[in-house]
Amino acid sequence: MNNSVTEFILFGLAHDDGKQKAIFGIFLILYLATLLGNFLIVVTIKTSQTLGGPMYFFLFYLSFADACFSTTTAPRLIADALSQKKTISYNECMTQVFAAHFFGCMEIFVLILMAFDRYVAICKPLRYTAIMSRHVCGVLVILAWVGSCIHSSAQIFLALRLPFCGPNVIDLYFCDLQPLLKLACMDTSVINLLVVSNSGAICMVSFIILLISYIVILYSLRNHSTEGRQKALSILTSHFIAVVIFFGPCVFIYTRPPTTFPIDKMVAVFYTIGTPLLNPLIYTLRNAEVKNAVKKLWCNKV
Repeated sequence: MNNSVTEFILFGLAHDDGKQKAIFGIFLILYLATLLGNFLIVVTIKTSQTLGGPMYFFLFYLSFADACFSTTTAPRLIADALSQKKTISYNECMTQVFAAHFFGCMEIFVLILMAFDRYVAICKPLRYTAIMSRHVCGVLVILAWVGSCIHSSAQIFLALRLPFCGPNVIDLYFCDLQPLLKLACMDTSVINLLVVSNSGAICMVSFIILLISYIVILYSLRNHSTEGRQKALSILTSHFIAVVIFFGPCVFIYTRPPTTFPIDKMVAVFYTIGTPLLNPLIYTLRNAEVKNAVKKLWCNKV
């Protein structure tokens, strides 16, 4: 339901020319590093003979989702940094809302699948191969895609119901439901409640599930050998760091009323651009198998 507004103005991160040039340079480097890091993991897992386990199968999709998630927001931020007219059409805005929530939700579900994989590997090692077969992993990933599509479809359904008849300045560098709710010329209390019960619930419930799974896994490790415990803790630490840096901002943004805080933009930058950049570093620097596979593959290429 769109009345008179055909485009939105993205306020961005800054308006000073010097800061705009700095934003262009910094975020172009960060975005290219994000694509390079995630592309490196995707290609390495796809071609490596040693990274065929379920954990790396899910890591492949996490890196793919990270690259796509960053691409939904970073190119617009980079291009607008050099543009005087920072506008986005209504249709482009709705597309961005759908894509950001689709790939963001996909990342959440893949993180849950990776935690489930570690739970089975540590708590049920004798049945691990049977439970986490390639067929089961494929089905789980398909369910993650379907769940992400349902979530983002619900978000875009709510966004399309918002009427805009006056203000069109979005105080952010990309389109999202929270800033759009502030511009709608209607009472948005019910829609905001639906947003919180959708995005907020997914973030909070998923985060709680992951924390419980890590607690159960840590409790099970007491029966393992010292070497096995250290290896498992190294992998779990990587997973836990990735979960915290993604879910912290996610919970902060989507589990509250449509209010504005000065720190909102920095939080948005962190989870839309920072997290996809950090995940490849977390999973390569703390994982000897991935590091060795990367060195072997790319040294041979060189």
